[in-house]
Order: sequence, then structure tokens, then C-alpha cells
Amino acid sequence: MNAHKNIESEKLSGNVQAIATVVYDAVQDCQGDTVALLALLRQLEQLHREIRDGIFQESLPVNRRQLYSLLKDIESEGGWPYIERMRLQAFLANLPQETPEENNHEVLESDRSFG
Repeated sequence: MNAHKNIESEKLSGNVQAIATVVYDAVQDCQGDTVALLALLRQLEQLHREIRDGIFQESLPVNRRQLYSLLKDIESEGGWPYIERMRLQAFLANLPQETPEENNHEVLESDRSFG
């Protein structure tokens, strides 16, 4: 039975590695395209949510021994999975600083386009 678990674990590890490779390839394809990268992040977040709220919740432990085993695995393997969103302040900190003259010129140009 233990050999069967090892085979299943290796298969899962191979599948996860294949997924990671596809995601990294997609990141390379989107390099420099902020909108495409944002779409990729949104898709990954959606997949995470679907797995967490569906099949994962259905597979949660039904007794203390299984719960202990799960908690032990979470502790030893790096904690609870979480997809963090970039905070708006961190996002804004990465934007280049504009001089007041640049802002006024852009506002004037955009106002002319509406008139």
C-alpha cells in the first residue's frame, strides 16, 4: 500500500511540476504586457478559489486523527496556501513619479479630446 502512495505522490508531483512549467511559460509570453499578466493572475486566483471552495473542502478531515495529520503536513510543508493581492500603496509606489508640469499637460490634452 505504501508503494501505491509513493507512485500517486510522484504522479501528483509530476502533474504539479507540469502546471508550474505551463504557468512560467505563460508568464514569459506575457512579459511586458501588464494587462495579460493581470489576466493570468486573475485566472490563477480563480482556480485557487474553485479548488479551495470545492473539492478541497469536500476532502477535509472527518476525525481528529485525519485533522492532526493534515495540520502536521501544513506545518511541515510550508503553511496554508494563500494568494496575496498586491496592496494599492505598493502598486502606487512602483509608479514613476511625475512632475506637476507633466500632470497639467496630460490633463489639458485629455480635456481637449473631450471637447
